[in-house]
Amino acid sequence: MKKFLFIILMVCISFSCNNSIDSASAEKTVLEKQSEFAIIIHGGAGTILRGNLSKKKEKAYRDKLEEAIRTGYTILKNGGTSQLAVVKTIQVMEASPLFNAGKGAVFTHEETNELDASFMDGETLNAGAVAGVKNVKSPIELAVKIMTDSEHVMLSGEGASIFAKEKGLEMVDPAYFYTERRFKSLQRIKNRAKTKLDNNDKKAAFYDSDIKNAKFGTVGCVALDKNGNIAAGTSTGGMTNKRWGRIGDAPIIGSGTYANNKTCGVSSTGWGEYFIRSQVAYDISAQMEYQKKTLKEATKDVIQNKLTKLGGTGGVVALDNKGNMSFEFNTAGMYRASMNDAGELVLKIYKE
Repeated sequence: MKKFLFIILMVCISFSCNNSIDSASAEKTVLEKQSEFAIIIHGGAGTILRGNLSKKKEKAYRDKLEEAIRTGYTILKNGGTSQLAVVKTIQVMEASPLFNAGKGAVFTHEETNELDASFMDGETLNAGAVAGVKNVKSPIELAVKIMTDSEHVMLSGEGASIFAKEKGLEMVDPAYFYTERRFKSLQRIKNRAKTKLDNNDKKAAFYDSDIKNAKFGTVGCVALDKNGNIAAGTSTGGMTNKRWGRIGDAPIIGSGTYANNKTCGVSSTGWGEYFIRSQVAYDISAQMEYQKKTLKEATKDVIQNKLTKLGGTGGVVALDNKGNMSFEFNTAGMYRASMNDAGELVLKIYKE
């Protein structure tokens, strides 16, 4: 009987040890570095359906997304910093009329362009942001300059433009940001609002936004370099037909942009008011740090659960300190791409 009990005991100990080994192996798998360096980008989220884009327009978006991400990838591959990769990648999209940032910025109600951007360094947790500028060619460059050359985190409006000029950044005439496509979009929205106002439907007029897509459009990038440093940046023209100096989530650290080497980097796109209320970008990092969630678990919970229940729409691109990447959005589509250290390119537009 004693011999039998001894055998049972040894089997239990062996089973327990095997389970411990399996658990340790699983944990090791989760913690293993996936990529020495990596980069992920977005060009905005919203009602992006296959039937709404011509083959020519879809190719234009795909080509520009690939150009942008390969710009940052090359910098990282050659040992460049995540900061440089993020800035140069975003500048490619800022210079394109395809995206609601820089050259392609949407119009305000007053028929002007007001640009916002933010940047964060995951190593130092330093950050810079700009809101409501009208004559700075590259808002993301200005956001970084605010971080590196001032004691502040955010500057806005005329003061931000004065700072940019003093620091030698490229200034442009506001007409640089004019595109016929964006201007016509504003006119359509204003005409629809006027029609509803004429019908005494004031609430509908205020929220009538194609008009759904009037709320969307941003570009963003997150990069991990060979030194293990994460950087994240976001740039936007804001919301079509915005009034009263409205500022969305893009320049708000913790909402539109966040980076922390302990966890991840995040860039957001969507209906900014909800991203601000939810502190979407920081929440993803916090869930990873304090609840020990994986990047995918955290992004899914924040976008598909918390943001959606609040009524917000949009998405994020995120990259953790092991090179794991996540695209998460609750809209019909999001312009997005990623590349890892093996040079593998993922490029998508629609929800699949």
